[in-house]
Amino acid sequence: MYVVCMDAIRTTRRVASVVTRAIGTLVAATTMTATVVTMAGSQASPVSASARFERAVNLFRNASSMRIRFDQTLMNPLTGSSVASHGELLRKKPNLVSINFTEPSGDRIVSDGKFVWVYLPSSAPGQVIKVPTKASEVSMADPLGQLLMSSTDRYTLANAGSATIGTYPTHAVTMTPKRDAKVPFTAATVWIDDDEALIRQIETTEPSGVVRRIVLTRYSPNVSFSRDAFTFTPPPKMRVIDHM
Repeated sequence: MYVVCMDAIRTTRRVASVVTRAIGTLVAATTMTATVVTMAGSQASPVSASARFERAVNLFRNASSMRIRFDQTLMNPLTGSSVASHGELLRKKPNLVSINFTEPSGDRIVSDGKFVWVYLPSSAPGQVIKVPTKASEVSMADPLGQLLMSSTDRYTLANAGSATIGTYPTHAVTMTPKRDAKVPFTAATVWIDDDEALIRQIETTEPSGVVRRIVLTRYSPNVSFSRDAFTFTPPPKMRVIDHM
């Protein structure tokens, strides 16, 4: 998203690495009205990286709420290992987030407006981490929102060619952090739908070298949620690590 005792500190570090699997974030996404944005005159006038990216940002910022299904792969080039996860992210302005994993099943990250709750029984059984809600904690669980809400002044944007993500034709935009920019990655690429300006895939490289790839498999904008969707109650006899 720490605690004074060393075992809690180690737990926090483990949890932080798992939280980065969330797409929260990421996953946070875009507004889909029925409007379809077409890449007009693509043959005659190429779309600039900044214009392409700005369309995606505007869709995201205009959405009052969203439901996103995602697949994520976390790759460690040092060990050659990879970990896959799947789930659903719910997001509602201004700071409500609920990430529910189907794989690993039962893992959940919730921002209820006051606290961020991190419940990851697959990697940290028997405990829940509770952190006061701040922008940094929410964005940790929501990497797509982290990318799209951050000021573009922090990055150099560049077109990076076309690709088909699933069945969607897209163009990639690379985001290279400028010198001294305080961002949690060393490089990022977003693949933006040619027709709808939706983010279809993101890939970030963290300072550790770990690469995270998130594919958005389904997106529903402006969805109505009950308040319970963003509520978390620790299971009975669960140790709560309170980071106040």
